[in-house]
Amino acid sequence: MEISLSQCFIAVDDHDKAIAFYRDVLGLEVRNDVGFEGMRWVTVGAPSQPDVNIVLEPPAADPNASPADKQAMAELMAKGMLRGVIFATDDCDATFERISAAGGEALQEPMDQPYGVRDCAFRDPAGNLLRFNQPLGK
Repeated sequence: MEISLSQCFIAVDDHDKAIAFYRDVLGLEVRNDVGFEGMRWVTVGAPSQPDVNIVLEPPAADPNASPADKQAMAELMAKGMLRGVIFATDDCDATFERISAAGGEALQEPMDQPYGVRDCAFRDPAGNLLRFNQPLGK
């Protein structure tokens, strides 16, 4: 039996800003853009990983979410506490420079970590934590 990652989800509050960041800054391709009942889901992914998709979804996509739950989700998103994603890169420093030059909100400049990677961190336009790591020695 083989198990592999197919999709992961990132909550975003403005799909157009998210597309501009994930496509234009990070270089991911937009694979799907679907609207349904007033909501929108956009799927992006790395060209080198055609079987792995990142779904950019509304923060309260569950139609059964109560108004209080939707409010709680909005508050958590505003604090940047909903999701986090770690991307692999072959050049952490160049990735940092590219995202910084595009106006990305840097949280951590590239640094070597004791657990074997060089990494940096940013927030996407919705406040989600994104880390970019490169194995040390590569």
